[in-house]
Amino acid sequence: MEVSIIIPVYNRAAVVPTTLQTVLAQTYRPLQVVLVDNDSADSSLQVLEQFKQDHNSEDFKVVVTRESHHTAGAARNRGFESATGEWVLFFDSDDLMDKDLVTSYVNAITKAQEKGQDLDLISTKSTLIFPDGSQREAPFHKNDLFANHILHGQLATQRYAVRREFFANTDGWNINLPGWNDWELGLRLLLANPRVAYVSDESRVIINHNGADSITGTEFHSRQGQWEHVIDIMINEVRSSLLKAEHKLRFERLLEYRRLVLAAQYQLEGCPDLAKPLCQKAYQALKDSYHNNLQWRWIVGPVTRRLFARIAAGKRGSARIARLLY
Repeated sequence: MEVSIIIPVYNRAAVVPTTLQTVLAQTYRPLQVVLVDNDSADSSLQVLEQFKQDHNSEDFKVVVTRESHHTAGAARNRGFESATGEWVLFFDSDDLMDKDLVTSYVNAITKAQEKGQDLDLISTKSTLIFPDGSQREAPFHKNDLFANHILHGQLATQRYAVRREFFANTDGWNINLPGWNDWELGLRLLLANPRVAYVSDESRVIINHNGADSITGTEFHSRQGQWEHVIDIMINEVRSSLLKAEHKLRFERLLEYRRLVLAAQYQLEGCPDLAKPLCQKAYQALKDSYHNNLQWRWIVGPVTRRLFARIAAGKRGSARIARLLY
């Protein structure tokens, strides 16, 4: 079974070789590696072409292509057009793979097939690295996946493999979203009702949050408006889905909580003028969803305010409370 790995690259000549070495080190074959230069201004394209020249083989096929529309989503869609593997991994150009990442996915697929089951999506554990050099394992859960993706981005770009045929039946990456495009896509994948498995024995991916040059970035206020737009899109997707009414209500509340988290992040970054109206919007939407009942007035509303203050003070752990609260 061939597996395709798709990596968009934009001005990453200095860092993408490290990522590519972790791809080359994968213990599983056959692999197809699709590298998409997203109209880089540096020597990224030459680096990719050199990697192909050095390592292309029968069981490690390297494809280099280009995409001029400058968003990672457009580049990933371009890469998917060239993907021939039965399963696909999307990955970022500054992150790292454990050598057994693909093997662990294939083992999960094989194990399911031995039980007469087919899979569409496999989620794996990952480790986050931060600017101060600290690291921690990203939240990972085997149940309540909708909620945990909304709260923790469990289906972030690097954290899953997807069956190519299943992905082809979705609308692919939203090419107009410069940020949080993987969060939005993850929700749409879940709304398509995939058969899901988990690789939970150990962390298999290292995600770089390690400074201003990381793809993830280090702050939010400079792109104010982009994040809010993604939340609005996702709320509309939940509303128009075939989910049961009670599930729609819960997931809308969790998305409004994420709007509240964004407002708190603006506050933490010293932008109260951005934080206040966004906080008020999220708080009012949550209040309306409870029809200002006793539960809201005595429990949910007061706790919601405390959660905002907690996040704005830089404290962690609020998402666990939110998952239970909403």
